[in-house]
Amino acid sequence: MNSMYLKVIACEVLFREICYLTATSQHTIDLEFLTQGLHDTPAAGRLEIQRRLDALPAGKYDAVLLGYGLCSKILAGLRAANTRLVVPRAHDCITLFLGSRERYQKHFNNRPGTYYFTSGWLECRRRRSDIARSGYAGFLPAPSTPAHDRLYAEWVEKYGADQAEYLAKTMAQWAQNYTHGVLIDFDFTRHLDLRKEVQTICAERGWEYEETDGNLDLIKRWLNGEWPESDFLIVPPGRTITPAFDESVIGLEL
Repeated sequence: MNSMYLKVIACEVLFREICYLTATSQHTIDLEFLTQGLHDTPAAGRLEIQRRLDALPAGKYDAVLLGYGLCSKILAGLRAANTRLVVPRAHDCITLFLGSRERYQKHFNNRPGTYYFTSGWLECRRRRSDIARSGYAGFLPAPSTPAHDRLYAEWVEKYGADQAEYLAKTMAQWAQNYTHGVLIDFDFTRHLDLRKEVQTICAERGWEYEETDGNLDLIKRWLNGEWPESDFLIVPPGRTITPAFDESVIGLEL
């Protein structure tokens, strides 16, 4: 395979995994990470990703790799004018951390009320330090605290009262459905000793704590230019991504 010049635009929750695998890729890869949580407000998040795509120089990259799952339809409507896009067929980032849609579906079927944690998720929590001390991490349900209330006020200012209220109610509903917290860990992150942090979060919410091994296969093939149609959507220049309401997850707008 000839070496390619690739651009990655991804959620920062994938930072460690993408950087780790980029170091071993035969391709030249430019990395750009966006703030975690854009999918909480899909319309605004989509605009932010599209702005980055519109800024791409024509002819510079062989492909742009989007590091997002469908994630509340944040991918719907995205396009690049001059460069093909390559997107994993994934409902959300948990598929990327587990290595395949099949493994994700198996976990979901066995334990639907599960909240998943990764090193990137926990680091995003720490970056927002005042929120982290309240136990809240951008989209983790939590009881009302001064830090949580400040965040709610920020939502009102940024998105309006109706959207802020919708986000708060959605999080409260999620909290009622979860019974387990699962740490997805990798050999290269095990030394970070994330277990205690996740165990504390689970204990505060009355969730049972579990661990599972992560799998880098899907992310690795994505960065290495191995893009079978079954696992990746290749979007030609000028074409638009649309949700597919079947096992393919995403497709091309007609």
